[in-house]
Amino acid sequence: MSPTMIAPVVVEENNRYQKGVKHLCDNGLTKVPTKYIWPEPDRPIFTKSDKLTKPKQNLKLPIIDFAELLGPNRSHVLRTIAEACETYGFFQVVNHGMEGDVSRNMIEVCKKFFELPYEERSKYMTSDMSAPVRYGTSFNQNKDNVFCWRDFLKLYAHPLPDYLPYWPSSPSDFRSLAATYATETREMFEMMVKAIMESLEIDGDDNEAAKELKEGSQMVVVNCYPPCPEPELTLGMPPHSDYGFLTLLLQDDVEGLQILYRDEWVTIDPIPGSFVINVGDHLEIFSNGRYKSVLHRVLVNSTKPRISVASLHSFPLTSVVKPSPKLIDEHNQPQYMDTDFATFLQYISTREPKWKNFLESRKIHHL
Repeated sequence: MSPTMIAPVVVEENNRYQKGVKHLCDNGLTKVPTKYIWPEPDRPIFTKSDKLTKPKQNLKLPIIDFAELLGPNRSHVLRTIAEACETYGFFQVVNHGMEGDVSRNMIEVCKKFFELPYEERSKYMTSDMSAPVRYGTSFNQNKDNVFCWRDFLKLYAHPLPDYLPYWPSSPSDFRSLAATYATETREMFEMMVKAIMESLEIDGDDNEAAKELKEGSQMVVVNCYPPCPEPELTLGMPPHSDYGFLTLLLQDDVEGLQILYRDEWVTIDPIPGSFVINVGDHLEIFSNGRYKSVLHRVLVNSTKPRISVASLHSFPLTSVVKPSPKLIDEHNQPQYMDTDFATFLQYISTREPKWKNFLESRKIHHL
């Protein structure tokens, strides 16, 4: 085949992948296309030096009982939060007060969205990262050299009245159910911020950062991971840390989330109805490195689709993020440069986002 004949074929293949893995699967797929096959060392199970390496057994994260956080055991719960943020960068929250129907309805209506015909879903497909609604695939479909087995729907959610009219109108109850979910996760986030500040021994009642976070950004990201014919060859999401302050993750009952713990990938046991909460890069910067944004990734499987809904929260997009002045003294120098959202966008617009590279670029290396 001549080069002039190859070019249209490559373009056609790329266009096919840009439509997402749900579209591929709906049209029948028995093998993972080459575009989705990760280099051997990055795969969930890989052969190295003739030895089959498998992830370690599942990990049970520290569990925070929200009811106890609001009761007489608050000081004990705050210590547990501090230890979890320092050791794992993750913890799970139960008894959080969000009515069961709210989380169940959100999972169900998101499933319905991804079951819509591609033509309906594709109305929201755009490469504009500032769009109020963005449907897409992989991690960053415009930058990724290897695609991951994931489609997503991203919704800007604060201030909610500004963005709600742009959200999908189909399924018919999507906006109302997603709006309730976004509102209640925001309330949970605000209570978690107060607990985080207390755990860092920062006064939450007189705290400029807490006030900024109350007015800060919120993005709801719905992730769809269809069944994969060869899950050992690909990933649902590559290793990454979250850019913001805190992420509140709702999962269905299908496991897939892994975190890097003591240099090993370990799978997180999903607890029905719970939220997984993780430290973002902004909280690591704000805590001056005390709390860690930990690398995590997502596995896929060959039998069950998986849905997760992440509510990502941080400072307003115009804010400067820096170590808290209350955590800096002559014995504790700032470990990170000031940063803002524009710096982050400039960074990821020029390279493929990987691991914790952006956060590493903000570190101060003291002599």
